[in-house]
Amino acid sequence: MLQTKLSDLDARIARIERVVANNSLLELSNQMSDLRADLRGVHNDIDQLNHALDTSRKQQRDLYADLDQRLKALEARSGVVAPGGAGVPPAGGALGGVGPGPGGAAAATGGAAGTGAAAGAVAGGAAANGQVTGADTAAYQAAFGLLKDTRFDEAIAAFQQFLVTYPDSSLADNAQYWLGEAYYVKKSFPEALAAFQRVVSKYPQSRKVPDALVKIGYCDYELKDFQAAHDTLAQVVANYPDTPAARLAQARLDKMASEKH
Repeated sequence: MLQTKLSDLDARIARIERVVANNSLLELSNQMSDLRADLRGVHNDIDQLNHALDTSRKQQRDLYADLDQRLKALEARSGVVAPGGAGVPPAGGALGGVGPGPGGAAAATGGAAGTGAAAGAVAGGAAANGQVTGADTAAYQAAFGLLKDTRFDEAIAAFQQFLVTYPDSSLADNAQYWLGEAYYVKKSFPEALAAFQRVVSKYPQSRKVPDALVKIGYCDYELKDFQAAHDTLAQVVANYPDTPAARLAQARLDKMASEKH
């Protein structure tokens, strides 16, 4: 009799233990479900943040593109490139056929001016304490006007003279960059490469550095030094993300990849 009662008690205890165990598993399962729901919520929040970030980046790119276009329009009207101005002219061609602005007047007055006249305009004054003066501004405008008029040989001579006469001008980095562009559109790639490299080495803080690096990559590409071109363009993409220079660099890298370079 006692043995029967003990057996019944053991069975009841076993049932209770199973119920407790089942309840614990149910509670654990509920907790896991709650955790999964929370995780889905976190993923949703991350997706929303990523979308907001992408939207913000697009707005910044659009704002930059609008600003870049306005600066180019101002350059076209005035013939002056603001120090560190943005924008890289198209590769392998003229500068978009931009007509002469007021900045080209000094070079164009009285008919077709020769290289000597352009150099004379550049040498027409002295820079004071490395600042932009009326003389170096006029000289820069004259040189840039020649470049816009596609008078590349004269523009090269004028920019070279500018850099000799006004080495400390705050327009010097731009002059060095556009000297490289003048060589580039003439397909004088070794000279263009040296000019763009000088932008990077002599004016490392210039806003023209990313654009100069892109053109260094372009020059290396034209000179069939594909490894150097790849390394430089990859550097632009890595160091200047979400910029027009980086997009140009990536486009050329994609082109090189399609060409198996």
